[in-house]
Amino acid sequence: MSRWSEQMKARMLDMFSGAESGRPPWIDAIEGGDDAGFFGPGSAAWIVHGGMPTLVAGIRALLMQTLHPGAMAGVHDWSRYKQDPLGRLSGTVRWLVTTTFADTGLARRESERVARFHSRVAGTYTDGSGSERAYFAGDPELLRWVHLAFTDSFLACQQRWGGAIPGGGDAYVREWAQAGELVGVQSPPASVAEMRGELETLRATGVLRRDERVEQAVRFIRNPPLDKRMMPAYRILFAGAVATIPPEFRRLLGLRRSPVPAVLGTRIALAAAGTLLGAPSHAEKAARRRIARLRGAAVEPSV
Repeated sequence: MSRWSEQMKARMLDMFSGAESGRPPWIDAIEGGDDAGFFGPGSAAWIVHGGMPTLVAGIRALLMQTLHPGAMAGVHDWSRYKQDPLGRLSGTVRWLVTTTFADTGLARRESERVARFHSRVAGTYTDGSGSERAYFAGDPELLRWVHLAFTDSFLACQQRWGGAIPGGGDAYVREWAQAGELVGVQSPPASVAEMRGELETLRATGVLRRDERVEQAVRFIRNPPLDKRMMPAYRILFAGAVATIPPEFRRLLGLRRSPVPAVLGTRIALAAAGTLLGAPSHAEKAARRRIARLRGAAVEPSV
């Protein structure tokens, strides 16, 4: 691999995991544990979260999540995403990866860690009707919205650029509902139709809206403070994320599809990222070693 490729790989791994090797210390805990986890090899969650389309899905999920004024108030009032965007990103990646690939005990503890981190988050916001409303970290409505936007985004991007999902989209929504329950979502949707029905209801009833805070967040997501050498590829992925958002939600966000072929460009960019980063990830390898150990099979050496 060329020197440039090595540098870009290190920057990408550091951005997502907080470690240039792509193997932060918390990966080691995934190799331990007493069971196969909530999902396991061959599951819809492993396929979706182990693929390159997650690079676009994360951008799409952030864009969608800005549309709920309560969620946006929490970000505006408490998040340090402008001061430390990569720290916030790597924290989210840690939760996603651990919940997907760790054993059930560690997945629960990681979800509890995230809940503790957010426990102080509280405040007020103005809802779509102009009424003042209180919010707090465990607000069922806000937890549900974040889960809906996340699940819909990762599914949409996998369906557009990834391989087949075992059991189809319904299997992924049903499986990831367990992760939603771990962070306090009550009775999350268990099918694609149910999930997208809820999203449409929130849009049609005026719960979601664009305001100055949303516009600020969208501008930041469009142009984050990344290494300049990474920005051309990021702009392609951003355009791809926008292209997968349904038109009615794009209008709410004040975004338009790029005039360039964003879907094809994203496919090429994801293929290049896959070649650069390789597969499977350190987390998936660690999970497979844990499962092999529990089954008494030959275990792949740590790398």
